[in-house]
Amino acid sequence: MAREKFEHDLHRLQDEILALGAMAENAVAESVRTLKQHDFARARALIEGDRHINEKRYAIENEALTLIATQQPMAGDLRTLAAILEIATELERMADYAKGIANVVLMIGTETLIKPLVDIPRMADKACDMLHRALEAFLKQDVEAARAIPKEDAAVDALYEQIYRELITHIMADPKAIDQATRLTWVAHNLERVADRVGNICERIVFSITGRGEELDDPVAY
Repeated sequence: MAREKFEHDLHRLQDEILALGAMAENAVAESVRTLKQHDFARARALIEGDRHINEKRYAIENEALTLIATQQPMAGDLRTLAAILEIATELERMADYAKGIANVVLMIGTETLIKPLVDIPRMADKACDMLHRALEAFLKQDVEAARAIPKEDAAVDALYEQIYRELITHIMADPKAIDQATRLTWVAHNLERVADRVGNICERIVFSITGRGEELDDPVAY
């Protein structure tokens, strides 16, 4: 009976991680949509809504630590709980990046964008797709998918470099563009970090399944 309750609680925690992941993924996607649409009301709502993501992260951590302390999980279960703790932190940080983008939307305000938003939405789409599939790999305990997904980070990095070069060109052509160009660089940087943190999540998935630590790409450590 105790084992059945533990498994029920563990599965519920896994569901909560998926819910938190959906919240983070939505926040990232929405932040870029607010930038494209100059949607200041939605940007403010994203900033305010970040506290709900923080609260959910801490609730997940509290439940995971309670299970560890009270149920004395076996090695495999303990690795899963450790992965849940790590993944919750990574997801909360991704949402912070989305909040940062929403703040940039308010900073830019009604200014006309100095370049069409093409590659920034592509970065967001790619990072969100990577995150979605990483969480599926966690749910399905798919170690091969978890190993493969971080390799796609190179495409996000390439988009970031392209955006950076284009924005530098705008600054050189018109020094008055420096403030907005800098802010758009922050947006691209935040999206690049989202993809990096997907790599961190995939590392935790691999460890939870195999018990071996593997560096899958170049995961961000801060």
